[in-house]
Amino acid sequence: MSVEIALTSTEIRARYLDYFASKGHVKVPSSSLVPRNDPTVMLTTAGMQQMIPYFLGRETPPGSRMTSAQKCFRTTDIDIVGNQRTLTFFEMLGNFSVGDYFKREAITFAWEFLTQVIKLPAERLHPTVHPDDAEAPGYWSEIAGYPDDAIVRLEDNWWGPPGASGPCGPDSEIYYDRGVEHGCGRADCKPGCDCERFLEIWNLVFMQYFQDRDGVRTPLPKTNIDTGMGLERLSMVVQGKESVFDTDIFRAIIDHFAQLTGVRYGQDTRVDTSLRVIADHARALVFLAADGVLPSNEGRGYIFRRVLRRAVRHGKLLGLDKPFLSIAADTVIKLMGDYYTELREQRDRIVDVLSMEEKKFSQTLNTGLQLLTELLTELRAKEVSVIPGDAVFKLYDTHGFPVELTQEIASEQGFTIDSAGFEHAMQQQQERSRAASTFSQADHETNLDEVLKRVGPTRFLGYEGVIGTGKIVSLVVDGKEVENISAPQQALVILDATPFYGESGGQIGDRGDLNSHAGVFKVQDTRRPVKGLIVHYGEISEGHLRVGDTVQAEVNSQRREDTMRNHSATHLLHKALRDLLGTQVQQRGSLVEPERLRFDFSSQRGLSANEVEQIDAQVNRWIRAASPVHTNIMPIQEAMATGAMALFGEKYDDVVRVVSMGESIELCGGTHCASTGQIGLYITVQETSIASGIRRIEGLTGRAAEAYLRRRSALVDTLAAKFQVQTDMLEMRTEQIIQELAAARRQIAQFQREGAARLAESLVSQAREVADVAVITTVVEVPDDKILREMGDMVRTGLKRPGVVVLAAPFEERIALQVNVAPELTKRGLHAGKIVSAVGQKIGGKGGGRPEVAQGGGKNKAELGAALDLVISLVQENLR
Repeated sequence: MSVEIALTSTEIRARYLDYFASKGHVKVPSSSLVPRNDPTVMLTTAGMQQMIPYFLGRETPPGSRMTSAQKCFRTTDIDIVGNQRTLTFFEMLGNFSVGDYFKREAITFAWEFLTQVIKLPAERLHPTVHPDDAEAPGYWSEIAGYPDDAIVRLEDNWWGPPGASGPCGPDSEIYYDRGVEHGCGRADCKPGCDCERFLEIWNLVFMQYFQDRDGVRTPLPKTNIDTGMGLERLSMVVQGKESVFDTDIFRAIIDHFAQLTGVRYGQDTRVDTSLRVIADHARALVFLAADGVLPSNEGRGYIFRRVLRRAVRHGKLLGLDKPFLSIAADTVIKLMGDYYTELREQRDRIVDVLSMEEKKFSQTLNTGLQLLTELLTELRAKEVSVIPGDAVFKLYDTHGFPVELTQEIASEQGFTIDSAGFEHAMQQQQERSRAASTFSQADHETNLDEVLKRVGPTRFLGYEGVIGTGKIVSLVVDGKEVENISAPQQALVILDATPFYGESGGQIGDRGDLNSHAGVFKVQDTRRPVKGLIVHYGEISEGHLRVGDTVQAEVNSQRREDTMRNHSATHLLHKALRDLLGTQVQQRGSLVEPERLRFDFSSQRGLSANEVEQIDAQVNRWIRAASPVHTNIMPIQEAMATGAMALFGEKYDDVVRVVSMGESIELCGGTHCASTGQIGLYITVQETSIASGIRRIEGLTGRAAEAYLRRRSALVDTLAAKFQVQTDMLEMRTEQIIQELAAARRQIAQFQREGAARLAESLVSQAREVADVAVITTVVEVPDDKILREMGDMVRTGLKRPGVVVLAAPFEERIALQVNVAPELTKRGLHAGKIVSAVGQKIGGKGGGRPEVAQGGGKNKAELGAALDLVISLVQENLR
C-alpha cells in the first residue's frame, strides 16, 4: 500500500516545522556541527544537543516549546556508509518541551502530524514503549485507538547513558510497517525484529527522572520532552522508496555522477555502493566545511579528511580521474542552500577547501592503491590473508596512505590487517622522533620546581632593554643538574635575572648569547616551563660555564624588535576588530614571531575583502598617530575597571600588567614598542576559519611587511613586462590571455577528437574475425587517456557486427590500455575488465573495469606485442 501523496524532503521539513509552530513551538535554527561549549563531543550528533543547557537549567530557552531541523553527523558507521540506509550526515527533526507538556501532548502531536499532516496510513504505524512505562500505553490507546496488547514493549525504549548520572527516562518509538515482503516470515514478527519490515521513524523521549552515579532514580522537578525523527528516513517512507538514497535528497547527486561516469544506478552492487558513498560524503563534507571544519590530522579535521579520502577512492572506482567533489558540492548547495543559507554564503570557500584537499590526496591515492595492489597480489600468492603491520605502517608513514583505507580495501578482498603490528610500528616511530629531538623530553621533565624553591623566581630585565647581567644559579644537562658545562654541550641555563623573554602569552621566546670571561652560550630558545622560572635552552659554543658565574645576557635585538612590532600590532588589531564587528569579538589565541603575527578571534562569519581593508586602514591610522605605549602594574580589579581587555579563558594573578596604546587597553606581560609609530606598517595577508565560530588573521609588520610589498610589486612589474603592457593594463591583458587560452584548448581538443575519429574509421577495416566476433588489437598514438577512451568507443560503435576493441597507447613512462566489448558479447562470456587485467599483467601492470568498458596499463613496452596477441586466445576461450 502506497502513501496518499509524495512530498519532497523540503516540503516535509517545512510542514514539520510549521505544524509545531502552530502548536506554540518556537522555531530554533540548527546549531553548528561543531558543538558550542561542549568539549565532551567532537560533532553534533542529535537535535537535542543544543537543548541540553535548557534541560539542565543552565540557560534560559527562547521558549518552553521549541522545534528544529538540526544538522547531525555521526562517525561510528563511516566504514559501512554505502549500504541502503547508513549515513554520516543527516537532518534530525525534533520538538522539545522544557517543563511544559509531557507524554499525552507529545503522543498527540506525533500521531496528528503523521496521519493528518503528511497522511501516512494509520494501519502501518506501530508504537513501542518501555515495559515499566505505565502511562504511555494508555495514551496510545486513547489517542490512536491501539488496544493494549497491540502496543509492543521493548527494553531498549529507555534514554539515558547507563551507569552515568543525569536526566533520563523511558521513550516511545514509532515504527512504520514496510510490508510483509520485507519481513522475516515469522508469525511473531513485530517492531524490534532484526528484519527489514519495521522501520523506526520517530523517537519520543520522556525525560522524567534523574539518575545518580549509584543508579538510583528520582523524579525530576520538571519533566521534559525530546523527540527526534530523521528527515531522510521519513522521506523514504513518505515517497515510498526502498532506500534513503532513492529519495529526492540524494538522487540528484547519484544520477549526476551515474551519467558522468556512464553507469546506471541500480544494476551493479559495487557501482551502487560507490555512488551512494559519494552522495552521502559530498553532503557531509559541504556541511562540515560550511561550519568551519578544515582538513587536518587530528580531531574534527581528521574526520573531514577521512570522509573526503573515502569519497575520492570511490570516485576512482567509478573512473573519475579528475577532481569531482566541487561538482558534487554545487549540487548539494543547490538542493539545500535555500534552508541552510550558510551553504550559499560560504560556497566559494567550501569549493576551495574541497578542491585543494582532493587534489592533494589524489596522487597519494594513486600511488597507495598501486602499492597496496602489488602487496595483496604477493600475499595472495603466498596464501597469506593478514597484511603485516609494518607493511601497513610503511604505506601510512612513507606514502601517506590512510590506514582506514588499507583496512577497507583489504576487507573487500578477503584480507585483514595486523593492527597490533601497525600500532607497534607507530610507537617505535614516535620513540625515534622523540629521541631525535634537539632537547630530550627529560629536559622538560626535570624537577624544576625544586630549582625554583631553592633559587627563587627569575627577575625579568627585558622591559628595560635587551642587555643585562645575571648570575648562573642552575645548569641542567640531560635532565640532571650539573656544576659546569663545556663546549659543545647542550644544556639549560637558569639565571637569577635575564633580559630574555620566555615564551608565553603567544609571544615566542628570545634568542641571543650569554657571555662570560670563560665561555659563550648560544641561546636557541627561552621558555617558562615552571611559573616564575625563565630557562635558556641552547648550546655552549666556546669555553665553559660554572654555576655562580656572572654572564652578560644579550638578546638578538633585531629579532626582539620585529617581535615587539608584531605584538603591539595584535593589540591594535584586536581593538580594530571589536570596533568594526562589535564587542562580542574576543581574542581566542595568538602567535607573535619576528616574521609574522597570527591572531585568533571569535566570529560567526568571515571578513569580507572590504572589511579587511577597513581593519588594515584603521590599524595603520593608529600606527601613524605614533601614540606612546604605556604600561602600569595594578590590582586586577582596578585593571578591569579601566576597561582593560583580558584574554578569554586565561588565568591572571591578583596583580597584573596593563598595556595601553591609544584606544587599546589590554592585560599583557609581553614586550612592546615604545610607541605605535615604531610598528611602521601593518598588512593582513590572510583571514580564514579554523573552527566553528573562530577566525584567524595572519599579518605582517615592519620589515616583513615592506619585503612582502616589494615582492608583490616586483611580481607585478615582471608580469607586465612579460605581457608587454603597462602595470595598470595587466588585469585586462590577463583576462584576455585566459580567454584566448581557453579558446585554444577547446580548438586543440576538437582537432584531437577529429583526428581520433579519422583514425578510428581506419581501424575498423583492420578487424579480424574470431568465430562471429570482430576483434581489433592495435597500438595508437593519442595525446591522453581521455582521447584513448573516446577512440575505443568510436571504434566499437563503428564495427558492423559485435566486436572487441583493445587499444594500447604508449606514453613517456607507461602504456595505457583501453578495452571495449559490445553489450551483446558480455552476455556470451566476454568481460572487458578481465581482458584488460590479463593484458595489463603481461606488461607488468594491472587493469579492471566493467564488462563493457575497462582501462588498465603497465610499463613493460617490450612485452606489448605479446600482450596484444593474448586477446585472440582470451576471446576464443571465454566466448560462449
